[in-house]
Amino acid sequence: MNEPVTREQAEDAVRVLLRWAGEDPAREGLVDTPKRVAKAYRDWFSGYGIDPTEYLARTFEEVAGYDEMIVLRDIEYESHCEHHMAPIIGKVHIGYLPDGKVVGISKLARVVEAYARRFQVQEKMTAQIARCIQDVLQPRGVGVVVEGAHECMTTRGIHKRGVSMITSKMLGTFRDDARTRSEFLQFIDVGPGR
Repeated sequence: MNEPVTREQAEDAVRVLLRWAGEDPAREGLVDTPKRVAKAYRDWFSGYGIDPTEYLARTFEEVAGYDEMIVLRDIEYESHCEHHMAPIIGKVHIGYLPDGKVVGISKLARVVEAYARRFQVQEKMTAQIARCIQDVLQPRGVGVVVEGAHECMTTRGIHKRGVSMITSKMLGTFRDDARTRSEFLQFIDVGPGR
């Protein structure tokens, strides 16, 4: 892997971008911008320092035999497109059919955050979330649906507002059984006017 970049190098890169955009980085309103941008990047991309599988390590088996679908919907996320470094803002919906153990629902939201706080392609993020849950919890099936508004499309290029992209990844019974998939999609009721 490449050598680590220092905070000073990151701040210098921001100054270069400001100059390239036609600004003076020494201007009063921009003097602290490189520091602010470096701090924001540390927050926005904190997912690189997190192993999402660790969130799912602690499970509960005392659930009185519960084996029906568990759904957590409307998990808000903020990510950044790896092609233009522009924000992607949306919601993730997760469902799984437990096989003897469940996980605290906040842990599912943390898995979403860990993957969202990286440069992403929505399709890849959808698959990563689903695969992580499947690999660690080993449920009978997992369904993940991600909705996202991509600012790379709304603020540049084609300039289309109000457009959202929906991706899904179905594993196990969510993929193999149309009734399970349908029940999950009915629970999350994705789309406008919900």
